Amino acid sequence: MGLFSKDIKTMDDLFLHTLQDIYYAEQQIAKNLPTMAEKATNSDLKAGFTQHLRETEGHIKRLEQVFADYGKPAEGVDCEAIDGILKEAKHVIGNVEDKEVLDAALIALAQAVEHYEITRYGTLIAWAKALGYDALVAPLEMTLKEEDATDRKLSKLAETGVNRRAA
Repeated sequence: MGLFSKDIKTMDDLFLHTLQDIYYAEQQIAKNLPTMAEKATNSDLKAGFTQHLRETEGHIKRLEQVFADYGKPAEGVDCEAIDGILKEAKHVIGNVEDKEVLDAALIALAQAVEHYEITRYGTLIAWAKALGYDALVAPLEMTLKEEDATDRKLSKLAETGVNRRAA
């Protein structure tokens, strides 16, 4: 089912589809973070990817609770956006030989992932509020805050040395 599929007729349908989208995305991210950690040569970046894997596993569990509170089974739908970002990451990882340039690229790729997640969680929060699903807002906001914090850490890491060393 695509985003503008005939199966989406109501705001509830759209909310559920987007929830399933981010659930799938989080699972794909969890599968890819170990490779990103392995390829990173900057010790802070490597540690950051490892830490974010643990956070992502928590995001998946939190989403499973959101699904339960929403009264729906936790299941994902294919997400072409995250699949595309992760496909690009695999391509870049396989084609950048300079380790310092690769670290800069890994940060940029990770931020593309974070920005996707930030948009999805922000949207889900707004829709949960509009639909009156107040119990779903807090766990979604908690994850949004963690994703935003990860994005800020990545920016700081890039700006305080990784980008200069790559240049």
